[in-house]
Amino acid sequence: MKRSILQTRFAVQKVHPEVGQGLFATEWIKKGVFVLEYTGKKVPTKRADTMKSRYLFEIDRKWTVDGSSRANLARYINHSCAPNCEASISKGKILVHTQRDIARGEELTIDYGEEYFDEYIKPAGCRCARCRMRAFVTAEEMVL
Repeated sequence: MKRSILQTRFAVQKVHPEVGQGLFATEWIKKGVFVLEYTGKKVPTKRADTMKSRYLFEIDRKWTVDGSSRANLARYINHSCAPNCEASISKGKILVHTQRDIARGEELTIDYGEEYFDEYIKPAGCRCARCRMRAFVTAEEMVL
């Protein structure tokens, strides 16, 4: 099976038992570099608001991308409160760029935004690396 150039730059791997899978760099990626496009079927935003998918990325008031297809590697980019990537919208496309250098083996992350965070992440508690570390330190302080 042949792998595309993009697929050789990234690997989908298990992150943490409470998190699931994430997208990891298989090579060094410099700050400011385009890494992936968030792809999927364009659906009217009004319809997307009624869908149960967690892979919806709103482009504007009119259109949303349903990125639930496993062919969309960007769907594996997890939320982080201290992200190393950011998504921007240009000409109706969702483009992911690095915010800083990313080391080989490091997970790619973005901030999913307040609306998504409040609806899906906050009720269960944030499980990004930064928040897991913060919870660990707090629990350790309680023991002391």
